[in-house]
Amino acid sequence: MSAPPAPDRGFGVYIHWPYCARICPYCDFNVYKARPVDEGAWVKALTDDLAAHRALTGPRKLGSIFFGGGTPSLMSPEAVGYLIQAAARLWTPADDIEISLEANPTSAERERFEGFAAAGVNRVSLGVQSFDDAALKALGRDHSAAEAVAAAETARRVFPRMSLDLIYARPDQSAAAWRDELARGLALAGDHLSLYQLTIEPGTAFAKAAARGSLIPPDEASAADLYELTQELCAAAGFPAYETSNHARAGGASRHNLIYWRMGDYVGVGPGAHGRMTREGRRFAAEAVRRPEDYLAKVSAQGVGGEETELTTAEDAAERLLMGLRLAEGAKLRPILERRGVSADAPAVVDALGEIEAAELGDFDSDARLRLSGAGRLLVDAVARRLIFAMDAADSH
Repeated sequence: MSAPPAPDRGFGVYIHWPYCARICPYCDFNVYKARPVDEGAWVKALTDDLAAHRALTGPRKLGSIFFGGGTPSLMSPEAVGYLIQAAARLWTPADDIEISLEANPTSAERERFEGFAAAGVNRVSLGVQSFDDAALKALGRDHSAAEAVAAAETARRVFPRMSLDLIYARPDQSAAAWRDELARGLALAGDHLSLYQLTIEPGTAFAKAAARGSLIPPDEASAADLYELTQELCAAAGFPAYETSNHARAGGASRHNLIYWRMGDYVGVGPGAHGRMTREGRRFAAEAVRRPEDYLAKVSAQGVGGEETELTTAEDAAERLLMGLRLAEGAKLRPILERRGVSADAPAVVDALGEIEAAELGDFDSDARLRLSGAGRLLVDAVARRLIFAMDAADSH
């Protein structure tokens, strides 16, 4: 069965700026310590890479542009504006196009907000992470709680839409402390909050500290309690979860990220950027080379920063399941199963769904959509693995 037309699920552009003023000890993104760079060379490379992707996508309605990183607010507003205009020339911008930029709430970056807005950015995502100075120091952040508040207040004034990022389930964080911190975030937030539990990622400074025993994250039960508290407080404040870690007022969901989760198409440019494209029912994954100097060299030599590969039917189905289950709206299972050539009545699938419902992790409605419960969202990866195993088993018979 061919996929629904890609425009139904949206089309966006992701632009990755790989540099940060400092590397946070919990971060495993493709980021590098900021240094003097030739911004003009970077703008040219990113623009050339966008043009190369346009040759593959053909004409599309562009619903979103997202500047991520790294810290794209270290770019000049002029560079950001040039890239926005380049994307707008290559594709047709939607009348209500969402243009997001990630920013850190330092005083220096806050001074650029009006320039970014003038360049076309209409949504900013602030990496606040905490409103506690001691926690910010432990997280390796280079701003204070006072700067975070000032940046949020400025962002609300300058941009039509604003989101805050916070990290919780930190070492020694009590429920009372998180309640107070989240209340502050809810009061300052525009229409969106991204709330992430601290995870210890392999290869990070925090992973090394945890291995030494100098960093002890909360146990699973304590982290789960904080998650439940988060859902309760956000829902009561009018910020229900629309995705596992993302909360929004009505109409405030990140349109760009919904393209990812609903399996739309998106172009990714910049070191390590990923993309997905659907052509004639086939799903393609693109990934740019990771090292900044290699990226610049590859675009200069070949006109494109990465390579594209076709996903197998199994890979495509697994990705659709993993992404869809993260959303509060759930995942439509029947199209996913059909892509695998698997019947919803296959014994392995029936057994898996029965186990999920019996454990009260989710329900399978008459529309063949699986929506996870609160407990299920805590175990979203395990639920997805169980269903992938069932599809594999059914496909082998």
